[in-house]
Amino acid sequence: MSPLAPPMPEPTFAQINGIRMAYYEAGPRVGTPIVLCHGFPEFSYSWRWQVAALAAAGRWVIAPDQRGYGLTERPDAVEAYDMEHLTGDLVGLLDHLGVEKAVFCGHDWGGLVVWQMPLMHPARVAGVVGLNTPFLPRMPVDPITAFRHAYGEDMYIVHFQKPGVADAQLAADVEKTMRYFMRKPAGQQAAFTSGKDQRPSLALQDGLARYEPAADDSQLLTADELKVFVETFQRTGFTGGINWYRNFVRNWERGEHLPVRVDGVPCLMIMAEHDVVLPPSLADRMNDQISDLEKVLVKDSGHWTQQEKPEQVNAILIDWLGRRFPN
Repeated sequence: MSPLAPPMPEPTFAQINGIRMAYYEAGPRVGTPIVLCHGFPEFSYSWRWQVAALAAAGRWVIAPDQRGYGLTERPDAVEAYDMEHLTGDLVGLLDHLGVEKAVFCGHDWGGLVVWQMPLMHPARVAGVVGLNTPFLPRMPVDPITAFRHAYGEDMYIVHFQKPGVADAQLAADVEKTMRYFMRKPAGQQAAFTSGKDQRPSLALQDGLARYEPAADDSQLLTADELKVFVETFQRTGFTGGINWYRNFVRNWERGEHLPVRVDGVPCLMIMAEHDVVLPPSLADRMNDQISDLEKVLVKDSGHWTQQEKPEQVNAILIDWLGRRFPN
């Protein structure tokens, strides 16, 4: 039987960077806080195990619902989800809390955001933790052109650029969608194969159309945990999160003059052995681009590492914070 997930703290709300943001805070307000930034399709609840463990270890921990997700507002304009807004929300959260600097920890899309923080807002960053998501230098061409050239129109990020299409497909049966995404490594691997020949594929929308939940024995979440995700996305839909993807080109264009290295802050990269989306090999060059970096591999984990292997992730975070940011 899976252990019972710890409850999240009660949400707190604040007007931040033009939106009403929800965030969850735990632990003593001492030392350098750690801000946990979720990915897609998740929200703050994906950090439930880390919020509890970090607070119990005496750490000040903050987990926001980022814009477009959970209890936080969802602006209509696609441009409201660009990297300037996403990083600006985190700066605004620090301002609201009266905090000068924080350690920013991000998974999946949240990882892309936190690696931009020392480039765009270096004065507010004490440290960075990438969970599954490595630091990725700016591409020589815009990402959507590159993805389209490499993988074709059906690659899910290219597919996400079509207004309303993926939004409707994911929202048509939210329970099926969340079961499709939230799977253990074998199920995640299956999500990235196509057709009878099992060729590698990034056409997730096709995989979702073929997916039969009743035949799936690779579920990651308990029934109660799945219910939290399903009820939340039934209420919010997926457009807010997909709009982050619709800013790939805008972010690429506006990031032309940003630094290309992360220097001057301690960084930690937590890799997952069986992540199909973000394999450990993507982190191979990070030591050339970051002056102060530690890397740790979590074995037998797929993409949802903080939920798949919470005890290992918690131990890694608590050890690193204790060494680099003693209270």
